[in-house]
Amino acid sequence: MRSKAELEEAIRSGGRAVLIVNTRSRRGRRCYAEALRLLLREGIGFVQLHPVNDPALLPEVFERTMELKPDLVVVGGGDGTLKEAVRHLAYQDVALGLLPLGTTNNFARGLWLPLDVRGAVGVIGGGKVADVDLGEFDPRTGAPPETFANMVSLGLSVHVARSVPHLLKRYLGRFSYLLTALWKLPRHQAFKATLDIGGAVHELTTHQLNIANGSHHSGRVIAKDASPDDRLLAVYQLGDQVRLRLLSATARHALTGRFRTLAEPSFLTTNAVEVATDPPMAVDVDGELRARTPVSVRLLPNALRVLVPREFPDT
Repeated sequence: MRSKAELEEAIRSGGRAVLIVNTRSRRGRRCYAEALRLLLREGIGFVQLHPVNDPALLPEVFERTMELKPDLVVVGGGDGTLKEAVRHLAYQDVALGLLPLGTTNNFARGLWLPLDVRGAVGVIGGGKVADVDLGEFDPRTGAPPETFANMVSLGLSVHVARSVPHLLKRYLGRFSYLLTALWKLPRHQAFKATLDIGGAVHELTTHQLNIANGSHHSGRVIAKDASPDDRLLAVYQLGDQVRLRLLSATARHALTGRFRTLAEPSFLTTNAVEVATDPPMAVDVDGELRARTPVSVRLLPNALRVLVPREFPDT
């Protein structure tokens, strides 16, 4: 593995780069041509271009890309595209250049990336290589663990992810999730969760449980000191068994996140947690529905190399 400085120098001196854009994502089709034009202007040396219209082809595209041993993989899309990217790029001698073309772009926000195409391309052309944390989700079914970038969640958000209309998401962006949640909440049932953190057992009843590697949820800051580079998973519930308290907790969380710290009692911080629920529940991993509980989640420290703004505090 090259050092971060060596990898950055390889990229800046005309290293091998590949562009992969999910053109089915919210802004992918509209922004692909502009992003490519701006990237070429930055002098990025692409050896392959992949506008991918069928997300089912993404695993194959990433596998072929890694066979080229690139220095840089520029990826544009939403949560699903990012999840596929980090699965292939984790602990590899390659940097991710991220074009945030999804709906909420939580991981990009945590990396201090501009959300417009021109700004994001500017970071790819002039930013630095940092190594940041990822998470690993183990379904405990015999299937292999999965790498994720931002968050594992259980509860109402899973029902929202299943139900939010694609056209509503396209036109309203992250607000489509809020509208769908308000529609689903009156019929949603609270659940009991048992968290095992290093042998310490925590029991709670709630409508929503999140385990975050990143610093943002639904486009809002979780806590002012949360970061995808802090060596921590932040475990927190929203409200309890009362539906209306879920609404108030969510609003409070969204409005006051930039003032809170992870040291507050509302958070449990750890590098690994085991989760069981009654009843067993489906789990959302970076926007994709996965196995049912019980599951295990652990931190992968400094697992991903990614281009970030020069001012990003890489630790």
